[in-house]
Amino acid sequence: MAFAQLDAPRAARSLMTASAVRERAQKMLTLGLDDKLSAFTVDMDRLPATADLVVEVIRANYPDLNIPFHARWRHFVAGGRDLGQEVLAGIADPAARGRAAFDLAIVSVLLDAGAGMGWRYRDAGTGLEFSKSEGLAIASLRMAQAGAFADDGLSLRADAARLSSLTAADIATGFQVSDANPLVGLEGRASLLSRLGSVVAANPAVFASADTPRPGGLFDHLVAQVESGALPATKILAAVLAHLGPIWPSRVVLGGVPLGDCWHYPLIRAGDASDGLIPFHKLSQWLSYSLIEPLEQAGITVTHVDGLTGLPEYRNGGLFVDMGVLALRDPASAAAANSVESLLVVEWRGLTVALLDAIAPLVRDRLGLSAEAFPLARVLEGGTWSAGRRLAREARADGGPPIRVVSDGTVF
Repeated sequence: MAFAQLDAPRAARSLMTASAVRERAQKMLTLGLDDKLSAFTVDMDRLPATADLVVEVIRANYPDLNIPFHARWRHFVAGGRDLGQEVLAGIADPAARGRAAFDLAIVSVLLDAGAGMGWRYRDAGTGLEFSKSEGLAIASLRMAQAGAFADDGLSLRADAARLSSLTAADIATGFQVSDANPLVGLEGRASLLSRLGSVVAANPAVFASADTPRPGGLFDHLVAQVESGALPATKILAAVLAHLGPIWPSRVVLGGVPLGDCWHYPLIRAGDASDGLIPFHKLSQWLSYSLIEPLEQAGITVTHVDGLTGLPEYRNGGLFVDMGVLALRDPASAAAANSVESLLVVEWRGLTVALLDAIAPLVRDRLGLSAEAFPLARVLEGGTWSAGRRLAREARADGGPPIRVVSDGTVF
């Protein structure tokens, strides 16, 4: 059925929300339960055992159940030290500290796509070696500390002009990349930071209200939306998608609107011009989760955190594959070069979002906690992400995901 051209921009805007991610992921799970998916079968009878494992991991990691939100800040903790808070500690003014924290979080999240199984970062400050998300976080933190993202080459800040001029070689130097220490998606990461600089420079109303153009200007933009000391998490995501959305490579454009992390899947129906599309906005949501703490540290209460969704990446997704909730129709496809736009990966990601929503109440029931006390952000951190990593380490020598995905550094 053809839809009116005028309907396309409205339909596109409807996809730029967490609720659209959640609703269409549920449609994917329904297709799975009806045995209509091309790559996966779904066994919900395996979900209780998966919840048992997640609770076991939560109690091991956080015996007091005092779990912070899933955020980039967790990956700055190393060697018993909270390096992220250490580098911000010298900034006394709450607004200046908030801008610096936003600079650090935004740049670090954009550098946080999958690193590959062979890359390592050796940190002189702690004497430790890191890989995967922790390595990417510490490397980006050390670059920021050294002034790599600042116009003056000295300050702990990110400036639009400097970001725009960053090259893959700059990232390679900061991340200790070599032929013997390869990093997946190097060009994609550098391109993201360059586009970040361009987008920030082009929008001074949002990013330069109290300073020269910098990603941290988004802090002031969000503070201006606070009512009675509170800000819904969905407003954080709305701002990230509206003002940082243009930095993402957009494979799909609808009604002139680039949709970012949104993909074709023909069986997803909506009855409008967005038919056949499913959004995820994974890195945008990961960033939104990571902006909550700087706002709270500035005295703002962030509400409706469960308005965001679980993150469709390979640790959460791997949990459900390794536990048998999801099974590939063709087991050999796990080792294939699966592209991010393939039906297999799109199904896997959609199912992951929906299954995270399904497992969260099971985890809460086992812990005797309410959704208010134990939002999805704590389930993820405690939690599903850690359980997925544990299973990966137990099942595979390199600790990699159960399904191979070819990433350009801008999706996972």
